[in-house]
Amino acid sequence: MRKAIILFLVSLGAILFADAQATPRSAKAETGSLTAKNGFRNETEIAGKFNNWRTDTDAQTWLAFMGYKTSGIKEVLASKPHGEKADVEVKITTADSVAREGISIKLVSSNNGFNQIDKRWLAHYAIMWKMPAEVVESLKLFVGESKPIRSSKVPGRMYLNELDTEDQKRILDFFKANRDVIVSDLFRGDGEFDADWIMVALKSTDKPRWILRRIDHAIEFFSGGPVEITRNGNLRIGRITMQRKGGDGGRETAKMLQFKINPALLFDKN
Repeated sequence: MRKAIILFLVSLGAILFADAQATPRSAKAETGSLTAKNGFRNETEIAGKFNNWRTDTDAQTWLAFMGYKTSGIKEVLASKPHGEKADVEVKITTADSVAREGISIKLVSSNNGFNQIDKRWLAHYAIMWKMPAEVVESLKLFVGESKPIRSSKVPGRMYLNELDTEDQKRILDFFKANRDVIVSDLFRGDGEFDADWIMVALKSTDKPRWILRRIDHAIEFFSGGPVEITRNGNLRIGRITMQRKGGDGGRETAKMLQFKINPALLFDKN
């Protein structure tokens, strides 16, 4: 009950909280979630709200929730790095320092929508995560880089549950053993523009709203659960699904690997 009251006051009292003592920077990872009933069309609009933080109450609320006392902020500059985990990078200048906050933004139109969190060629993932050769060969069958070794549900590729039992076990063992690194790379990234936060904007016309959470919370939530091969023959890591991209009119890019989540699930996590 106490937590619910605090979240309610934060979302409705943005201006009051802007002048209040902010959450200490060292304790940000312990912060919960922040929600409000406002929808956004795209990342550009969200970046613009940060840049207009002096008059935008949403931006003031976000900054306070991130641990910044807005009365001590001198400047806020938001930009959109291209092709990085952070869809919006916010630089906050205070009297003492210049800090950076990377935000991964997921725009969804319904509570049941799925959103891609990462997509690359198998060879890229193999290098990133140091995949054993046997696992790579099995995943080549999965994405269609290698021709099926036996009859399969669709021509040109095999599902994971169509592979030999030993091959399935190797894949499961690999993703179980490397779950923490893999999920961190999928959500946070490891480059210059990594993500510190995740914002989900539900663009539903009847009840538009958003939620802001520390990226560590999203990682913990979405990775929670078993690593298993689904009935459809894809891989599930907790609440994350790995599948062949498909589509693209049958072009080579259909053979890429992609990881997907339902971002709206964060609205239901306390």
